[in-house]
Amino acid sequence: MSIRTVRKGRLATGAFAVGAVLALAACGSGDPLAPEDSGSETGGGSASGPIVVGSQAYYSNEIIAEIYAQALEADGFEVERQFQIGQRDVYMAAMEDGSVQLIPEYSGNLLQFYDAETEARSTEDVASALPDALPESLAVLDPADAQDADSYNVTAAFSEENGITSLADLAGYDGTITVGGNAELESRPYGPPGLSEFYGVEVEFLAIGDSGGPLTKDAIRDGTITMGDIYTADPDLATGDFVTLEDPESMILAQNVTPVVATDLAEEVTPTLDAVNALLTTEALIALNASSVNDEQDSATIATAWLTDNGLL
Repeated sequence: MSIRTVRKGRLATGAFAVGAVLALAACGSGDPLAPEDSGSETGGGSASGPIVVGSQAYYSNEIIAEIYAQALEADGFEVERQFQIGQRDVYMAAMEDGSVQLIPEYSGNLLQFYDAETEARSTEDVASALPDALPESLAVLDPADAQDADSYNVTAAFSEENGITSLADLAGYDGTITVGGNAELESRPYGPPGLSEFYGVEVEFLAIGDSGGPLTKDAIRDGTITMGDIYTADPDLATGDFVTLEDPESMILAQNVTPVVATDLAEEVTPTLDAVNALLTTEALIALNASSVNDEQDSATIATAWLTDNGLL
């Protein structure tokens, strides 16, 4: 599989955010620029030191980051973890300044972060557009089939009572529509601005910083918000409590899991991460998330089991 060379360029409460800062302090104690030993026979690691793997402040993203980290370690790379960093503006700044060198991303949202006016929508078009949108210091590898996309969800009762199954139906709703999601959603092209542009719907916004987690779901259930942003690989969407509204205008871009890596490390880590991504489907991601949400397993345990089951450990 090829490297996409770059030419240019989601559960958090208030206490959780503090935990992210502490995690940064705890996990970032190593010096990525320190000299490294000659490395192992199987991989050898990066010549500049450990590869610093980061994750969003979102449990599912941390699971993927842990899978990447363990797979790299199994191939002989030295790895440091800086998980639960925050939202995109925070962790991409860390990628750009080199303090984090690898993170699992979601292709469409990453593209719109750098190019809000992009017209790419499909998996293929988004992947083609990404290399021209990112800084020269970053590269993206081939995406996985797995998607974990933003989606707008209402209660099943609200959907049935108002005949609303699509974002397009919201224009005929005679009432105030309040949308809840991470603070960054308020200004994103698939947030209130997109709902106005694509569907002619004006909404109020409530920031709920848990990446579609329990706080967001409870706010939908109790009517604090009309609809909330929940990621499509969340196993709770299969409970019947919620209806995910269709997006006929493709306002929300394809969001395939895509590794973003420092350009100078891309060639080294591509074989390892390609092998992981070749097996990472949306169904697999939902099952991984269920192990966290339903079985309350930690990300390291989930990652080890998945890699072992798939012959990568």
